[in-house]
This record gives sequence, structure tokens and C-alpha cells, in this order.
Amino acid sequence: MDFPPETQATRRTRQSAATRAVIVEAASRLMLERGYVPTSIAAIAESAGVAVQTIYNSIGGKADVLSAVLDRSAAGPDAPTLVPTFMRKRVAAAGTSAEVVGILADWFVEVNARTAGVHRVITQAAGVDPEVAKLELRRAAQRLHNYGEAASTLRTLRGLRSGLSDHEAAAAIWAIGHPQVYRSLVIDLGWSVPAYREWVLKTLSGALT
Repeated sequence: MDFPPETQATRRTRQSAATRAVIVEAASRLMLERGYVPTSIAAIAESAGVAVQTIYNSIGGKADVLSAVLDRSAAGPDAPTLVPTFMRKRVAAAGTSAEVVGILADWFVEVNARTAGVHRVITQAAGVDPEVAKLELRRAAQRLHNYGEAASTLRTLRGLRSGLSDHEAAAAIWAIGHPQVYRSLVIDLGWSVPAYREWVLKTLSGALT
């Protein structure tokens, strides 16, 4: 079978995505090793083998790069697909409210383990960089919004507790699965991952259904 030749626009898009991935990989490695403040755009460019201006053109400033690092870390093997896209599919495939809660519990184990280091970098940097502080707040708001979709699915499946609004349910999901809660319980206090998942599952079930 003959395939149509790759267009110039398609080639540029593919090359741009590849360059962005290399930059994000370099930034992730350096920021996790050194921290946010000591990691300069110039250092990221050198590690990625690109010009400094390439980073600004393809991603933006340093806070934008950190946001891209978080996206990559959260998506894991599904990158570059963004989390809301594939999580929407996972939740939509659920047939019962119990399945939705189980999907959320599995997701919090998966994503919090992957992003713990990045969230540590964000928390530390937010105290000294206003742009990162805005990033931290913006990403928290995005998570709250996205969990509203899960709450809506629970309501559609008639699994949301009577008297609980979608917004209240989203806030409960957001709080229970918060990265800092994972960090406190698993990393700082030494809970096992199975114990954490069981707690998340029971707590979500008790709060939502």
C-alpha cells in the first residue's frame, strides 16, 4: 500500500513535538536534581542541545517549562496525550459508580507516585517565584474542574450521594487525592502504596456515595 508523502507542515509539526519532548525531558531531569531556582533556561538548553530561544519559542518561560514537565510526568506512558483526555475515556467506560471510584483510586496511586518529585519542586519554587505560585494555583483549579466531570458521571450513574452537589463532590475528590496528602502519608509517614489506595477508596466511597 502506498502512503501519501509527508507534507512540509506535518514534518514541521512532528519535529517541533520531538524538540519539545527533548526540552521537557532535560528540564525534568535538571529540576529534579537541582531544584527550580538553580536550573536556568540556559542550562536546560545546553542539556537538550538546543538554542535558548528555541525553548522560548516552543514552550515559553521557565514557569511554562515547569508546567510542561508536570504535564509529562502526570501523563506518564500516555504522553503527549494530556491527562484529562485519557482520564475522560477511562471514567466514561465505567458502568457503575463503584467502578468510577475504583478508577479514581487507581489514578491517584498512579499519578501521585509519578509526580511527587515535580510537586515538591513546584511547592518549593512557589515560595520564591510569583509565576510558579500562579502555576500552582492554576493547576489546582484545573484539577478541581476536571474532577467535576467525574462527579457528573457519578450522578449520571445514580451513584452520587443525595444532597451532594457536583461541585462539592469535585472538592472532595480534589482534597482526598491531593498530591500533598499522598506525600504526607506515603513519603513522609511511610504508608505502603496498597494501604494508601485502600484509604483513598474507602474515603472516596464514604464521601461520595
